Parts: sequence; C-alpha cells; structure tokens
Amino acid sequence: MRKQSVISLLLAAIFAIVAVANVTNHNARATTPDVPAALAIGSTVPEFSLPDADGKTQSLSSLKGKNGTVFIFVAVQCPVSNAYNERMEKLAQDYKARGINVVGINSNVAEPAEAVKAHATTNKLTFPILKDPGNKIADQLGATVTPEAYVLDASNKLIYRGRIDNSRKGDSITATELRDALEASLVGKPVSKEIAAAFGCSIKRA
Repeated sequence: MRKQSVISLLLAAIFAIVAVANVTNHNARATTPDVPAALAIGSTVPEFSLPDADGKTQSLSSLKGKNGTVFIFVAVQCPVSNAYNERMEKLAQDYKARGINVVGINSNVAEPAEAVKAHATTNKLTFPILKDPGNKIADQLGATVTPEAYVLDASNKLIYRGRIDNSRKGDSITATELRDALEASLVGKPVSKEIAAAFGCSIKRA
C-alpha cells in the first residue's frame, strides 16, 4: 500500500508539472505570435516612410498613384518571387499610365539595400523598391511571404491582399486576382475577391 501511495504521488506530481509547462508554453505563444495579424480589408493604411534602395526616404504620399497603389513584398533570393519579376514589371508598366503605382517592399533582414538595388538592376525592375528595416510595414500589414500584394484605392483604403495570380512559374495562369482587383477599382466597382492566399518564401524577419 505504501509503495502504491508513493507511486501515485509521483505520478500526480509529474502530471502537475506537465500541466504547468503546457500553460506556460500556451501563454508564450499567445503573447508572442510568429505571424502578425493581417490588416483587415477596408482599413486605411496610415502615412509611413521607408528608405529606398539608394537610401533616400520615401513616403506613402509621395509614392501613391492618383487612382491607387500596389505594394508587393519581394525578395532577392526567393525563387518564387524571382519567378514573378517579369510579371511584376509588366504590371507596373501596364497600370502606371492608368494612375496606379506599383511599389516593391523588401522586409528580409538578410537582404541589405545594396543587394536589393543590384537585384533590381539585374532583373530590369523599374518600379521603386523600398527597404523595410525591422519589418515594420510587413508587421503593420500582416505580410508573411514573397511575393504578396496589397492594393490601396485612391484614399489609401485596403481593397485587396494576397497573391498576384495562381501560377508560381508563369505558365497555366487561370486566375489573375490582383489585376481583377485593379480593374474593378478603376471603374468604381467593388472587388469580387478581396483576399486570395499568397504563396512563396517566408519573410525573414528581424
């Protein structure tokens, strides 16, 4: 009987320790989430400033287009983001004349401004690309991967976030959610698909 009592007490102590550990781990995850909450559709993005690849400070107000703005989180080393280079440049050219500006944002801690500038030159990316120290804007918008797009209307209200299209490599494109959102916005119609899950490489946060 005495032996059984000791075993019972030991088991009870072990269960208690495990329970405390689980609660502690749960609370730690709750207070320090790995993924920031995504900015809600319909929210207004406040004014912000970031340095471009040359170190010059740029602001949302100086970069926004007359009819809207597209922010695309990009990377230097991500193969998925690189597969979209030509498509992103084409998007920027197609909509610039229609009053919508495309702006890249690099939030990867391991990709310095010099690498971002060289990458843009090599890949003939003419749209501005900003460096996001400490992933401040990535956290604010809730961006998690590259490439990931955010569309603001003329009043800086978020009307779409997510993927550019459905094809990693650019072949067999059957869905163009980003362009669809821009076309709807230009004619004053609501965006039919406001969120489309983005895919790519995770943003390497500080």
